[in-house]
Amino acid sequence: MKTLIIFLVVIVALFFVFVGIYNKLIELIEAVKNDKKQIDIQLDRRYKVFESLINVVKKYMNYEQTTLKDVVALRNKAQTAASVGDEKTRIDAENGISKIASNLNFVFEQYPNLKADKNALQLQEEIVNTENKLAFAKQAYNDSIERYNATKKSFFQSMVVAALSAKLNFDFPYWGLDEGKIQEQENYKVNL
Repeated sequence: MKTLIIFLVVIVALFFVFVGIYNKLIELIEAVKNDKKQIDIQLDRRYKVFESLINVVKKYMNYEQTTLKDVVALRNKAQTAASVGDEKTRIDAENGISKIASNLNFVFEQYPNLKADKNALQLQEEIVNTENKLAFAKQAYNDSIERYNATKKSFFQSMVVAALSAKLNFDFPYWGLDEGKIQEQENYKVNL
């Protein structure tokens, strides 16, 4: 009788450990998904600010026609890739928009009248701020993936993942962060 009680206590304890590990992994998966949503919010914000900036600079230069076409094409490519679940293509397209945004600062320097336009300067600063927020959102997302991957590879956790791999075993793609571009954006100042 005593052996049966000990056996039942061990089974119940293992059940609670299993449930605890399962819940922790679900929590980490949801954190990754939430951080991905934060990136989506910043990407949408960036696109809207970019459109506003392009509308303001139309009277100063022809550059915006090519830029707008490039941004729209990359944004469409990113949205199409997101709708079919192709995260690699989506990430590449969004990073292409980031490159356009960082090059826009150099183009501004070539147009003295544009540099004097308060709306253009405000929107240019907003793009820089949005790119910084996007970089932080990407880093938070990558950190969430790291926590999830480290946890799912731990000894007991890996057994739970193996038992319920359809619900717990995900391979989230990392967002690439170019350190040089991050530093360039952090150091950028709008000259009035």
